Amino acid sequence: MNLSWLILAAPLAGAVVLLGYGKRFGRSSGVIACVAMSVAFVAALISMRWLLAVPNGGRSVHFHLFEWLAVGRLHLGVDLRYDPLSAAMTAMVTGVGLLIHIYSTGYMEGDPRFHRFFAYLNLFVFSMLLLVLADNLLFLYAGWELVGLCSYLLIGFWFERPAAATAAKKAFITTRIGDTGMLIGIFVLFASVHSLYIPFINRAAADGSITKTTATAAALLLFMGAVGKSAQIPLYVWLPDAMEGPTPVSALIHAATMVTAGVYLVVRMNPLYQLAHAAAMVVAVIGVATALYAAILAMAEDDIKRVLAYSTISQLGFMFLGAGVGANGAAVFHLITHAFFKSLLFLGAGSVMHGLGGETALDRMGGLRKAMPWTFAVMFCAWGAITGVLPFAGFFSKDAIMASVWAGGHTALFVVGAIAAMCTAFYMSRLLFLAFFGRERWSEGVHPHESPKSMVIPMAILAVASIFGGLLNLPEGLKGAARLSGFLDPIVGKANEKEALGVVLVMWALAAVATLGAWFIYATGDLRRRETVRARLGPVNTLVRQKFFVDEIYATVIVAPLRLGASFCAGVLDRRVIDGAVNGAATLVSRASEVWRKLQTGFVRSYAVGILGGAALLVLYVVVRTR
Repeated sequence: MNLSWLILAAPLAGAVVLLGYGKRFGRSSGVIACVAMSVAFVAALISMRWLLAVPNGGRSVHFHLFEWLAVGRLHLGVDLRYDPLSAAMTAMVTGVGLLIHIYSTGYMEGDPRFHRFFAYLNLFVFSMLLLVLADNLLFLYAGWELVGLCSYLLIGFWFERPAAATAAKKAFITTRIGDTGMLIGIFVLFASVHSLYIPFINRAAADGSITKTTATAAALLLFMGAVGKSAQIPLYVWLPDAMEGPTPVSALIHAATMVTAGVYLVVRMNPLYQLAHAAAMVVAVIGVATALYAAILAMAEDDIKRVLAYSTISQLGFMFLGAGVGANGAAVFHLITHAFFKSLLFLGAGSVMHGLGGETALDRMGGLRKAMPWTFAVMFCAWGAITGVLPFAGFFSKDAIMASVWAGGHTALFVVGAIAAMCTAFYMSRLLFLAFFGRERWSEGVHPHESPKSMVIPMAILAVASIFGGLLNLPEGLKGAARLSGFLDPIVGKANEKEALGVVLVMWALAAVATLGAWFIYATGDLRRRETVRARLGPVNTLVRQKFFVDEIYATVIVAPLRLGASFCAGVLDRRVIDGAVNGAATLVSRASEVWRKLQTGFVRSYAVGILGGAALLVLYVVVRTR
């Protein structure tokens, strides 16, 4: 029996219970949240096993729960669809989410809002699962917006800190820009096919019922939402600031929820993007440009969590590159392996912060591999995965994307992607060497120590997944059967995903050069070579360290004019024009009534004089008219 409904119900029940009665449970709130996630994960595994037993052509199940909306031609129900793509996503979200929940029980120990934190975590996972399992675009959009709400609540969880409150607002407002475009795209599709059911829209795109012009417009508008949620150029600016939230939140946002929603949307709507080839190329170009740009920014960042934030932006760019060139299976494969190693990187960073009393500056770390051996071991595994070292998972998934780009004849995209991959190896090696190698640079009075088992065990499990995750889609050349791609093919389409030894060798060579360069500059620990490099780079170093002044440009070109316009509307239009018209009418009536009130004296003789005067005027009027 398929239990996909339980995948949604368990975290929702956990969120409702903790929001309503969390204070009563105290520290047990973490246990309740973890139990809810465990139920969802087990249900996801059982459902996937059931799906694997079904022949390929029948691996798509539709669940109608109840009628939701019926207006004219628009008839929508609360409908779920469980197929290979949603199965892979739900297993990843619940599995990684469960480990992050367990880790959080140790990381958030002692927080006064402990129960509320886990309520928000459960709600966050439920929202992502709702998005993934939705069978129509409006239901998907509901999950999409709930994810945005939860990110606001969790990024600003420590709202008493102004930086956290500001970061939460920045994330919420920035992603709303993309969401507006996405909503318009949904309207465009409904106007064209008179349905919001995803399979119906995809069939219409596949058989040509949608014109290329409409498909291109709708695909680009939907991609606007993906750009906002997945922090791609130009709406990436919210994600580095989101590091103000608790580190487990960063892991959940960057690995299992929210930012992966954009990639999922593009892959889910792949027939639309196949029809709208120009839109698909926009996806690929934006993806590879973001991959390189964010990797360059990460090379100059000194905050350990912000390095990982820019890394996420860059890795999502690789996923969009794969989806844009039609390698949807490779894109989903990298999404899953990225969930393993990126959540591990964030949890490892949280462990470092836990051991150093909250320190995030790489300049004040160094030599931690002896003081925190378990954390170093798992971070090394994550480093191997994201750098693309054999046999770690990232080697198989990232190279699968690059091989597909090369096989498709996209030479320029391949070159830019290869440079981005080289930068990835450099900044991740830089992080590893600055934090764990060289001499000790931490502040006086700090005593680094290993994290508790509740934090180490989830990291160890993710480390194993980061090492062996490549087995999910081991290519045929390595005696594999590309199982994940074959599983997803009926939904995402079979792509030109070829093995290319030349591509592998190029990627290896670039990663090796970048790693050796980082070792030469940073592994000594005295940072003198780093300062020499910075001095030689001069203005380039300043430009990169200032993030190309993008935030300042946005503040000047976009924010300042909008604030000026808002001030004009509030101070002139609202107060003087709108309020002036309303208040002016009231004043006119008030003053007129004051004049007329003087006629009401209460004396009979005054009224008699008035009647006499009125009668005289009537007589005068009649006389004049008769002449």
